[in-house]
Amino acid sequence: MAEQKRDYYEVLGVDKGADDAAIKKAYRVLAKKYHPDVNPGDAEAEKKFKEASEAYAVLSDPEKRRQYDQFGHAAFDGGAGGAGGGFDFNGADFGDIFGDIFGDIFGGGRSSRAQSNGPMKGANLRTSVRITFEEAVFGCSKEIELTVKETCKTCNGSGAKPGTSPQTCSKCGGKGQVVFTQQSFFGMVRNVQTCPDCQGTGKVIKEKCTDCRGTGFIPMKKRYSVNIPAGIDNGQSTRMPGLGEPGTNGGPRGDVLVEVIVGRHPIFQRQDFDIFSTVPVSYAVATLGGEIMIDTVDGKVVYDVKAGTQTDTRVRLRGKGVPSWKNKDVRGDHYVTLVVQVPDKLSHEAKELLRKFDELTGDTLNAVANATSEKESGDDSKDGKEGKKKKFWK
Repeated sequence: MAEQKRDYYEVLGVDKGADDAAIKKAYRVLAKKYHPDVNPGDAEAEKKFKEASEAYAVLSDPEKRRQYDQFGHAAFDGGAGGAGGGFDFNGADFGDIFGDIFGDIFGGGRSSRAQSNGPMKGANLRTSVRITFEEAVFGCSKEIELTVKETCKTCNGSGAKPGTSPQTCSKCGGKGQVVFTQQSFFGMVRNVQTCPDCQGTGKVIKEKCTDCRGTGFIPMKKRYSVNIPAGIDNGQSTRMPGLGEPGTNGGPRGDVLVEVIVGRHPIFQRQDFDIFSTVPVSYAVATLGGEIMIDTVDGKVVYDVKAGTQTDTRVRLRGKGVPSWKNKDVRGDHYVTLVVQVPDKLSHEAKELLRKFDELTGDTLNAVANATSEKESGDDSKDGKEGKKKKFWK
C-alpha cells in the first residue's frame, strides 16, 4: 500500500489562509534545516527536504495552489477531475528562494550576487607603524607610505584605450548577471550568478588602455600623516577613511587600517588603562618614613613613604595611568610596588652604628648566641650527670 502524502499546509506548518510571504518563510526554515548539503548521507533529512520542496512548489504557484485547494493531492494524480499526469518539479521557480537559502548556508548567496553590478565599496588596506610607550599613552602623529591605486589619467578610469569606450556585455546584456537552469535531484532549478565575462559590471573592454592595462587605475606610492589617538594599545588599529582600494561601479574607496606596534618601556608595564612599575626604597626611608621620587609618564612625582613600610607594598597614584579612547580626560591609575633595598657596601663606622641600632631594637645579631647561652645555663642547673652531658643546645 502506497504511503499517504501529508497535507502540504501541514508539511510547511502554515494555515490554509497563509499568504505568499508566510509560505516562503516557512519553506526557507525547513529547506535550511533539511538541505542535503547540511545533512550529507541522512536519508530521512533528504526525504523531508523533498517533501517540503514539493509542498512549496505547489503552494507558491497560484494556479497549482488553486487546484490543490479544490482537489487535494488528486489534482496531480489524475483523479477527481484534476490536471493529472503526476506531479513533477519542472517549471517550478526556486531561483529566488534558493539564492537566499544557499547564501545563509554557505555565505554570500543571491542577495550579494544581486548587488554585484551595483556600487560597491573598495577593499580596506592594512599597514603598521611603530611607536613608543609614551606615544601610545598621549597620542602622536606619524607618517606612513602606501601604494594606492589612482585613477589612470590616460583613460580617465574607463580602462579603455583612448578613443574607445567600454561596451555593453553581450552575455548578460549589461545586467551583470546571467540566469541558468540546472538539473537537481528534485527537478530543474533556476539560478542566478555573476556574469563571468564582465564580472558583474555589465561592461566589457575590447581595447584596453596600455597604461593601466584595462584596470582604470595606476599604482602610486604616497605618504600620509596618520593621527594615533591617546590611549591606543599594542596591536590595536586606527582607521583612515577613504584611502583604501577604489570602489567598483561608482562605489566609495575602502579605508586604511593602521596597526600600532608599541615598543617596550624599561620601567613601565601596561594592563588596559593602568600602569605598573617597581621603585626601590632605602632601608632608612622604609623604617623611618620619608619622601621619595617616583617616575610616571607625566614626569617625576613626590611620594611620602610611611614609617615601617614593608617590601612589596603597593601604592596607587590615581589618574597617572593611560587615557581612555572615549575621553582623554579620563585616565587609569599607576600602581607602584615599593621594594626595600638592603645596602651591600657599608663603611666601618656605618657598620658599628648599625650594630648599635640592632642592639637597641632587639639585638637580632646575637639572637642565636643568646638563645644558646640561655639553654646551656638551664641544662647546667639540672642535678645529676644528665645536665653535664648536654654541652650544646639542639
